[in-house]
Amino acid sequence: MARPAAQAALAAHAQGEFWAYHDKVFGSYNQLTEQKLLAFAQELQLDLAKFNLDRTSPLVQSQIDQDLQLGQTVGITGTPTIFINGVKLESGSPDVYQMINAELKRLSK
Repeated sequence: MARPAAQAALAAHAQGEFWAYHDKVFGSYNQLTEQKLLAFAQELQLDLAKFNLDRTSPLVQSQIDQDLQLGQTVGITGTPTIFINGVKLESGSPDVYQMINAELKRLSK
């Protein structure tokens, strides 16, 4: 459901409700269905005709394709992926706080 959710989020963005829609999707990420994506739009009182048109538009499809290509280019294989000043943090890395602290110290000089 990742692509349909991304399409729906971009359609919600076109109506100024990206973050509210995002929160609903991530709150139910392991239970997403087409019906839930539509229900979220209804809950946010989006114009459903526009929502459905926008989420299948070539512009939205192109934006998602470009984002996927960029992710592949920089080595993203899933979400979340965290970079700290261009350094990819490996999943579950115990060095995360050390990296953050080192960067904060470097920036405060």
